[in-house]
Amino acid sequence: MDHSKMDHAAHITMMADAQRQAEVATRGKDVMPFTLAATTHIFTKGAQGGVQRVVAKNPSDTAQVKLVRQHLQEIREQFLKGDFSGPGHIHGQDMPGLAELKDTKPRQIDIAYKDVNGGAELTYKTSVATLVAALHQWFDAQLSDHGKDVMEGHAHHEGLMKQ
Repeated sequence: MDHSKMDHAAHITMMADAQRQAEVATRGKDVMPFTLAATTHIFTKGAQGGVQRVVAKNPSDTAQVKLVRQHLQEIREQFLKGDFSGPGHIHGQDMPGLAELKDTKPRQIDIAYKDVNGGAELTYKTSVATLVAALHQWFDAQLSDHGKDVMEGHAHHEGLMKQ
């Protein structure tokens, strides 16, 4: 990044973002068993929720792939019980969308698990508009907090979320 073209405020914002991303990565080690830098997280918003995909940057890294799959299966079970303590620990209790997700009733959000090449994905679906908005806010917060190890997916490219 060319810092010479930045004004002071933009530089301060960039430095604060980098510091937050480093703090999130450190706390992530407490919750995520795989190496954050060895994986890519892809968040794709959809009309009824979205898809969270985590894949190893090297799909032949079987240890990372196994850890990703175990973790996504575990967090699916936790989330279905209303336990969102993992994201709260990593991103903070004031993480956008988190309060609304913690308040969900059983079966308000369906979460489906699927193995994908190099990792796994969770598909979140709900017919409750406020929960769709909360999921989208939650995705956006992760996109901001995980920096270079995360990317926004595009539903039309993946054929995802056509509901």
